[in-house]
Amino acid sequence: MFPTHRMRRLRTHPRLRDMVRETSLTPNDFILPLFVRCGENQRIPISSMPGHDQMTLDHLPAEIAEIESLGIPAVILFGLPETKDDVGSDAFNDDGIIQRALRTIKATGSGLLVMTDVCFCEYTDHGHCGIINERHGLLDVDNDATLPMLVQEAVSHARAGADVIAPSGMMDGMIGALRHGLDEAEFENLPILSYAAKYSSAFYGPFREAADSAPQFGDRRTYQMDPANGREALREVALDLAEGADMLMVKPALSYLDVIHRVKTAHPDVPLAAYNVSGEFAMVKAAAERGWVDEQRIALEILTSIKRAGADMILTYFAKDASRWLS
Repeated sequence: MFPTHRMRRLRTHPRLRDMVRETSLTPNDFILPLFVRCGENQRIPISSMPGHDQMTLDHLPAEIAEIESLGIPAVILFGLPETKDDVGSDAFNDDGIIQRALRTIKATGSGLLVMTDVCFCEYTDHGHCGIINERHGLLDVDNDATLPMLVQEAVSHARAGADVIAPSGMMDGMIGALRHGLDEAEFENLPILSYAAKYSSAFYGPFREAADSAPQFGDRRTYQMDPANGREALREVALDLAEGADMLMVKPALSYLDVIHRVKTAHPDVPLAAYNVSGEFAMVKAAAERGWVDEQRIALEILTSIKRAGADMILTYFAKDASRWLS
């Protein structure tokens, strides 16, 4: 007879469970999103994302020191400009909020890897990810007119000291345009982390408060992916790799574990990130506040599942808490 208890023998001792564990989660897996804003001596709490703030640049040095002390290797910056306009010009202003944040962080002498989100939704007065044109009586993002602006933004970030640029706008041809523009500006060695499979998701709600980036009309379904589609993600990923992406991202993470797995299976040698987004974070926080779930256990289980599915890096608002729990 088959020895039915053989699997249970490997679970009898906590040290043995640790030794045979297939997926290990460490702080080195995490990338922490930060929201920076204009002004002085402000940390404005984000109500839907407990523990996270919009912070002014004078708070950055202490924040960076704390992040490094926790063993978190990287951050990604999102900016809230002082003013917005119809083309998001602060995004490619060399004295813009992200550019100043980069210089502030670099001046600390930190060894932290600093990524920047390259998009326009935080900077435009309409909240969309590029230039708006009217076609056939409908307002929509003009894909091709937006590409040169994305290049300007990326090159401006590069000049300010970005270690990685992470374009999130989901414009067709975006990666090729950025690679060419960065190379022309002599930033050939600057890597691109592409938001290659970014879905038009309801899980972004709290982020839109955090970054003040809600669309003022319509939605982003014409340029972000349909949540019902999986095969399409593989096509998007293949196109971005062909255009020069160095790393890939799937966003959101928790409802798209199958997509993470499919992308990693199709491209096992390409570093893959997954974004554990604001809505996924906020739901756990809200449930834990009501005593419905054990926050530590459920957050670590979610993060482990994302890594188990195939992610090499996880952008997550749990980065600080999870690093403390894992220490």
